Amino acid sequence: MTPTTILIIIILYFGILILISNVVSKKNSDNDSFFKANKNSKWYLVAFGMIGTALSGVTFISVPGEVGNPDLQFKYFQFVIGNAIGFIIIATVLLPLYYRMNLTSIYSYIEQRLGIVSYKTAASIFLISRTIGSAFRLYLVVIVLQRYVFDAFNVPFALTVLISLGLIFAYTYRGGLKTIIITDTLQTFFLVSSVFLTIIFICQSLDFTFIQAFETVKESNYSKIFFFEDYLKGNYFWKQILGGIFVTIAMVGLDQDLMQKNLSCATIGEAQKNMFTFTGIFVVINIFFLSVGALLYMFAEKNGIQVPMVDGIARTDFLFPEIALKSLGIIPAIVFLLGLTAATFATTDSALTALTTSFCVDFLGMDKTVNQKKTTNVRTRHFVHLGFSFLMFLVIIIFNAVNDASVVKMIFKIASYTYGPLLGLYAFGLFMKSKTVHDKFVPLICLISPAICFFISKYSVELLGNYTLDNELIIVNGLITFVGLLAISKPATENTRY
Repeated sequence: MTPTTILIIIILYFGILILISNVVSKKNSDNDSFFKANKNSKWYLVAFGMIGTALSGVTFISVPGEVGNPDLQFKYFQFVIGNAIGFIIIATVLLPLYYRMNLTSIYSYIEQRLGIVSYKTAASIFLISRTIGSAFRLYLVVIVLQRYVFDAFNVPFALTVLISLGLIFAYTYRGGLKTIIITDTLQTFFLVSSVFLTIIFICQSLDFTFIQAFETVKESNYSKIFFFEDYLKGNYFWKQILGGIFVTIAMVGLDQDLMQKNLSCATIGEAQKNMFTFTGIFVVINIFFLSVGALLYMFAEKNGIQVPMVDGIARTDFLFPEIALKSLGIIPAIVFLLGLTAATFATTDSALTALTTSFCVDFLGMDKTVNQKKTTNVRTRHFVHLGFSFLMFLVIIIFNAVNDASVVKMIFKIASYTYGPLLGLYAFGLFMKSKTVHDKFVPLICLISPAICFFISKYSVELLGNYTLDNELIIVNGLITFVGLLAISKPATENTRY
């Protein structure tokens, strides 16, 4: 597939999304539509669309790429099991709380439970965390587009990033969540179709039937799932399970992005049906992503294809695009491109909408009765949306200059530091009903906790007898935050016992 062909497909793809946006937002593009999709989203559309948001380009590229590492293989599925448990906890514990309080921003709970400074702190943590995480995810797809498309036209990397964010802004700034519910459904269709079709194309190239492919993957050196041998290593089973549970609770249940979609359903019952359905699909689709990884390495071995090198470093993130765009033919290349584009942009468009919602509600107070009728609200929201697009652009440029690790590792490493304090704040609010906090000291606790975790993580081998902290770092972070909040706690009043 030539760079020109790829570019034409991308232009057509975004043309469809912009057209959908114009149709959806033509009748109504007010703040209620942008923030809550008028509270009438269909649960099955939300459930299906959330797949694209939750998986992203990281799952699409980095997870299959890491299967070739003997210490990893299908290790990621342990984490996915933890994710599934986390989703169930969210559906049964957090969603009922959010619906009972009729929240637009989920951080409003912290305001009523702990105070205004704690509330602003929680919202700030989300803004920082989601901006960094979404920028990293978008970075992954942009470097692929740069390598296989825009380098051929001598387009600088910064301009590629700017074009990508500009296209996302074009179809999200008016309709917001109302548009996202529809476009993410379409993008998830492309993503899921791409996974299954890629498996079919690779099986055809390797002369496998589907059953033969299953058996070959199962018997290969790539498919080990459970690692019980050494609890000191990051791939140990219980580390991955516990890390998966708490990362999910923090990055989904305490994250405005995915919760905003759930809160657009009319009732708690529909929102829970959405979460349970989404969980089942999420587990199954990740099995297929890992299987794609095993098949890719088998294909590469058979055809003498090496993991692509970038600046002298083997980049497993590039193995999938290298094979799909250069070795499988034009149709598989188109399928891969649509899947990758859908996976990453479904995550980024949703994140931009959530970031805009959080800032407008949590810091500008647009949900307050006194502010709802201001005629400048929509225009202000547009500027906020544009501002976060530019901020994400800056983060990607900085990350491109310093990145030296697999993106999937980097995202969860950063999440352990940024989302840990959120975990501690909500745990304190939910489990310490008889206590509240001295509000003004909360930001200090939320800064000290990640700093301590960084020190522990950096020197864990020396301090903990060769023990390597992995995804469970977020638990340590949340626990330190919780203990810190206990240290500054005081008796709660009736108005703060939610």
